[in-house]
Amino acid sequence: MRVFGIGNYNDLGSVYMRCAADGHEVRVHIAEPESRDVLRGLVDQEPDLEAGLAWVRRDENHVVLVEDSGWGEDQDCWRADGFNVLGSSALGDRLEQDRAFGQHVLSEAGLAVLPSHSFAKFAAALEFVRTHRARYVLKFHGADLPSNANYIGMRDDATDMIAVLERERTLYARDEQPEPTFTLMKFVTGIEVGFGCFFDGDAFVGPINLDWEHKRFFPGDLGELTGEMGTVVSYRRGERLFEATLARLAPVLRSGRHVGYVNLNTIVNDEGVWPLEFTCRFGYPGFAILSAMLLEDCATICRNVATRAGKSFATRDGYAVGVVITVPPFPYHHGYEELGKGQVVHLQSGLTAEEQRNLHYGEIALEGEHLVTAGQVGYVMVATGCGGSVTDARQAAYALVSKVSIPNMRYRNDIGSALDTRGLAELARLGWL
Repeated sequence: MRVFGIGNYNDLGSVYMRCAADGHEVRVHIAEPESRDVLRGLVDQEPDLEAGLAWVRRDENHVVLVEDSGWGEDQDCWRADGFNVLGSSALGDRLEQDRAFGQHVLSEAGLAVLPSHSFAKFAAALEFVRTHRARYVLKFHGADLPSNANYIGMRDDATDMIAVLERERTLYARDEQPEPTFTLMKFVTGIEVGFGCFFDGDAFVGPINLDWEHKRFFPGDLGELTGEMGTVVSYRRGERLFEATLARLAPVLRSGRHVGYVNLNTIVNDEGVWPLEFTCRFGYPGFAILSAMLLEDCATICRNVATRAGKSFATRDGYAVGVVITVPPFPYHHGYEELGKGQVVHLQSGLTAEEQRNLHYGEIALEGEHLVTAGQVGYVMVATGCGGSVTDARQAAYALVSKVSIPNMRYRNDIGSALDTRGLAELARLGWL
């Protein structure tokens, strides 16, 4: 079949490579000019969006994969025009980007939510925090600000949050920028766990997956919020959490004709399950890691969801662990041309077909006979390992990492460690696994 990918940064590149290796025709449109070298020489590109849509439409057995949020209204229009599109929707964009709306929808569905307050002015937020002293999580709305712009408060008296808000107000005033909208959510401790499933416009389809993200740059959850430095996933034992939470959103998703992946990130503790935020699109590196557990043709799975074929799909038992490999100056882009771009990516000879498939390329290009780092920030690849336990999956992932050589490569060496020693047992104690 024909597979046409649409996105800003070619974030689904490893999935496109898998689809091509499985015999499908694949083209991708990269909207961001500075990312058009990503997977150059490895995946066919189509610079003209309309030409790409015309190409994929000539095969009625096609699927269009949209990577990013922000394309929701376009996707709704393409579906109305007869395209088989899997990605998100206008509703999905709003659930993900407008955090206050997402929390309202969760509350209306009967879920307990943490107290959260939205603001359009730093002055109003400062007055609120000074009056209601507590730990808060600062999260900016929209997709244009990086995840490391958010801040998790550390002081019960909120003095650190006040300092952060005052500094943000000063910076925006100095640069004469309009102040962004943002939310302050009450901080809560517990086990962070996400779970998700595909929604085909009418119903949830396929097995539920669990995921445990590692967002900080350094081991021990120190340093910048990067988006994600590695993840543990499983397609088993997520049903109880799903039924208690995300399953209740089916009527809302149906009303918005959402067609794509839906994930709900939560904190679980003795008081219950506290939903934090939605991801209503493919997640990165989450979907690459999940794809390592798929036992069926990836393009066919996506097409079946997009066309409401109503089919589930087979997945591996156990767990997959994915480790993100980066080069400087990730997670920032300033200085990438000098510090990390164009470095050779060397893979140990003799990799098996399974090992090659478990290396999910990110910002990589093929120049001559060599793979080199490309793109904008130095997000190079994800090495994935699978196993019956988290321990086995971790060992397989890090064994594969050791077969990759890049000058100044960095990665966390503790992905899944805390989950293996404490997290799973705590979720079991609480009755959710």
